[in-house]
Amino acid sequence: MNVSIDIIKEKLSECGLKITPQRIAILEAIYVLNNHPTADNIITYIRKTHPNIATGTVYKVLDTLVDSKLIKKIKTEKDIMRYDGILDQHHHLFSSESDRIEDYSDDKLDKLLEEYFKRKKIPGFKVEEIKLQINGKFLKSK
Repeated sequence: MNVSIDIIKEKLSECGLKITPQRIAILEAIYVLNNHPTADNIITYIRKTHPNIATGTVYKVLDTLVDSKLIKKIKTEKDIMRYDGILDQHHHLFSSESDRIEDYSDDKLDKLLEEYFKRKKIPGFKVEEIKLQINGKFLKSK
């Protein structure tokens, strides 16, 4: 996903966050890497241009971005925390062989799940969001 620095600044500002070089660099890394990066992936990426950003700062900024709903956390089957900059409704295809995550969108599936849980009416529970992680393995294309 290609997002300009101006859009990143706007997103931070809209959430009431102070615009800092660290926040810009980390949010930009998530968008540029576009592969549900880990904190380590983000640190490696931003150290190329911002070698002095401390590891602790990266984790604090990531928590702030999650709390501000600018990114989402995704936990893999191997308990590895990954970050997603796409906030639109989507699901994930996860390969436990390679730890690869791909986004999966399907409006029909979303509607089917919403209607199912609307009819189901789970006692004492209100469904706010439905997101699936579909586990499998990616096959090599010919």
